[in-house]
Amino acid sequence: MACGFRRAIACQLSRVLNLPPENLITSISAVPVSQKEEVADFQLSVDSLLEEDNDHSRPDIQVQAKRLAEKLRCDTVVSEISTGQRTINFKINRELLTKTVLQQVIEDGSKYGLKSELFSGLPRKKIVVEFSSPNVAKKFHVGHLRSTIIGNFIANLKEALGHQVIRINYLGDWGMQFGLLGTGFQLFGYEEKLQSNPLQHLFEVYVQVNKEAADDKSVAKSAQEFFQRLELGDVQALSLWQKFRDLSIEEYVRVYKRLGVYFDEYSGESFYREKSQEVLKLLESKGLLLKTIKGTAVVDLSGNGDPSSICTVMRSDGTSLYATRDLAAAIDRMDKYNFDTMIYVTDKGQKKHFQQVFQMLKIMGYDWAERCQHVPFGVVQGMKTRRGDVTFLEDVLNEIQLRMLQNMASIKTTKELKNPQETAERVGLAALIIQDFKGLLLSDYKFSWDRVFQSRGDTGVFLQYTHARLHSLEETFGCGYLNDFNTACLQEPQSVSILQHLLRFDEVLYKSSQDLQPRHIVSYLLTLSHLAAVAHKTLQIKDSPPEVAGARLHLFKAVRSVLGNGMKLLGITPVCRM
Repeated sequence: MACGFRRAIACQLSRVLNLPPENLITSISAVPVSQKEEVADFQLSVDSLLEEDNDHSRPDIQVQAKRLAEKLRCDTVVSEISTGQRTINFKINRELLTKTVLQQVIEDGSKYGLKSELFSGLPRKKIVVEFSSPNVAKKFHVGHLRSTIIGNFIANLKEALGHQVIRINYLGDWGMQFGLLGTGFQLFGYEEKLQSNPLQHLFEVYVQVNKEAADDKSVAKSAQEFFQRLELGDVQALSLWQKFRDLSIEEYVRVYKRLGVYFDEYSGESFYREKSQEVLKLLESKGLLLKTIKGTAVVDLSGNGDPSSICTVMRSDGTSLYATRDLAAAIDRMDKYNFDTMIYVTDKGQKKHFQQVFQMLKIMGYDWAERCQHVPFGVVQGMKTRRGDVTFLEDVLNEIQLRMLQNMASIKTTKELKNPQETAERVGLAALIIQDFKGLLLSDYKFSWDRVFQSRGDTGVFLQYTHARLHSLEETFGCGYLNDFNTACLQEPQSVSILQHLLRFDEVLYKSSQDLQPRHIVSYLLTLSHLAAVAHKTLQIKDSPPEVAGARLHLFKAVRSVLGNGMKLLGITPVCRM
């Protein structure tokens, strides 16, 4: 992309260097918008060209850059060529830049940046993304918020790049906690409470039975027996479990709808209770299963008894564990989907678990284990509501909506809205997502309500405000000016900075597609919004000559379009009024 300019430069370079243009494209990058008014649009990194050349006696890189620049010529696309620090800089013909970028943004619409030469030749893949995955019968905890929004972003990005994506919510719907819950419900449960507020009631029961089990060995024993009954397929135990599962999923679907997230498949650990027995048999047939004195079954991944490389795959009573069920799930998904990549989005505390699962798949003879990838993330600290410590995601969503409504009510410029609650929730979610996505996913971060809701500065509220403001410009002036426009009217530094920034969108998408980090897109959109805010103050539409007004309106429309595209990739629904 970069509207074909990068390819044009690569073609000229390929003639001089005698290399295919494809080999040069990733070495040519759009120059980030600078504080200086006059800056090149693209630069070639001479270092990256010479990376494969191991000749240490080669002349100084700066000399190489100068020599190469002298062999290049300006043409209808490139108006200036110069050398920088280990780079060759290219300035694009200004009128061509304006016309091509704006046309491309309008023509490509939601595909702008994705049709780039950076992605050409990208093989279309089948990708499974497993994310969110809360524990059934425990309320949807804020800890699952990060997995949900990160997984949603990765799935959105992969889909936008043309891959076939299967979104899986792998519920924690099996395991010892159901032994506790089944016993707890028989002791302290109420059917009416379960029907009216299932997750809240199951959470209360779970907390109470855990306390009892810690003090009373007989409660712990009956919990163990209940889970054993589940594993053996006891009808009564299974029907109670099924009721907990169905009611929980109903609640989750409602919360996901508020987050704008959907899944292609709700699966769960329970699906693999029988298949995990097959996994154990397979491990045994390969001589990988070792029995301990306690009667548990383990796999030694080091081959020499290193205790840190021992993974338990079966309890002493024969019941399966999380790791066994994850192995069974991976094998089943390969059979079902024949995926090219499978991505697990969970917190960094599970890093070792996934390393062991992937390693076990490998020693079991599944070479596709190489295609499995864990995307770990850090912990959010200090997410509390006004009522104190927060456990549940829904409380956070309600708090966001409430605080945002109060903020909007206090701002004089807030317009009359048809559905203020919906707008408040969308703006609040943008605030939450941008705060979460600004840093490296692996970093822990401290949550701050005050920072989340600032309307100025680098926040989601600022992005939504910019989008709504630009939309309102189109509504006010759109009819009269959007037909034809004169590109010569967009030569002010503020216009050029925006156009140069729009050029870089494909590179930012490429970067995020490489490392699956949303921060590149967040940083890009915030800069775009700041550039738009400056331009909005200086590039008047009202009372400007028609062709100037039309050109500026086209520019702002392009900004709004790219801003909206980027926000949607991040999982944010842009608002048109606020």
